[in-house]
Amino acid sequence: MPPPKSPLDDLRREIDHIDDTIHDLLMRRTAVVERVGVVKSQIEAAEGQVSGNPQTPIYLRPAREAVILRRLMARHAGSFPAMALVRMWREMITAFTRLQGPFAVAVYAPEDRRGFWDVARDHFGSVVPMTAVNSPAAAIRAVSEGTATVGVVPYPAEDDADPWWRFLVSSDARTPRVVARLPFAGRGNARGEDRDALAIALVPHEPTGDDRTLLGIELGHDLSRGRLKDHLETSGLAPTYFCTWHARDPSGPSIHLVEVADFVDHTDPRLSAFAGRLGEIPVRINIVGGYAVPLHLSASSFQ
Repeated sequence: MPPPKSPLDDLRREIDHIDDTIHDLLMRRTAVVERVGVVKSQIEAAEGQVSGNPQTPIYLRPAREAVILRRLMARHAGSFPAMALVRMWREMITAFTRLQGPFAVAVYAPEDRRGFWDVARDHFGSVVPMTAVNSPAAAIRAVSEGTATVGVVPYPAEDDADPWWRFLVSSDARTPRVVARLPFAGRGNARGEDRDALAIALVPHEPTGDDRTLLGIELGHDLSRGRLKDHLETSGLAPTYFCTWHARDPSGPSIHLVEVADFVDHTDPRLSAFAGRLGEIPVRINIVGGYAVPLHLSASSFQ
């Protein structure tokens, strides 16, 4: 005699059907991503032929990733934790990116700073190859030399004696740029380290509608931070964070890392307006990169 039917049987069959549907959609998404990779390779090859400078394509699109996650969070409803949803999509995003081409991460994670490793793993997923390095300079070098697609370095601090970010104040095309701020959706269970990180890569900073841009401002003459801030604000650039590095040689330049609350690129007229306001003070401005403003999830979203 068959066992009596449980009231849970129908619900479990419905869950199985939903699981199959999710899996079918993942396989369908995979096929689309593979076609995207082919088209991107064709575009890169055509552009390389025109410019005479073929390069290995990089398929990372941090701005696009941020837009996807913001859209999903805006439509999310119900009791499923938002943080878990973000983690699922982060795993998918990186897995799909790896289908299009090589992808590896170099993380500043010495023995006493393992929190950066956890934050990077949360963001880039469990299957991407990651290598721990003992200095931010090593992460920058790995990206510049192509042994890593992304480097993860500490968010700049005013008391850094030898700040890594000054090596990104350059117009050289092989200089990595800041492309994301981590964590993007909450710290999760990262160990110890509560300092944010920045991701750097050889991809351009792109707008998402809610962004921060990092400017490297090299001045030939001393200028107080207050006056620098005033000139930026008058030019329409709202600073949200400053760091300054002074050359050991007193006659050398000072370099300011300034985070501004907007997307800014080299064609932005506000940069010309700012340079004009400095008058006779020699100035060189480089876009160090930028990032999509991270999601602001409530504490209950992490449960």
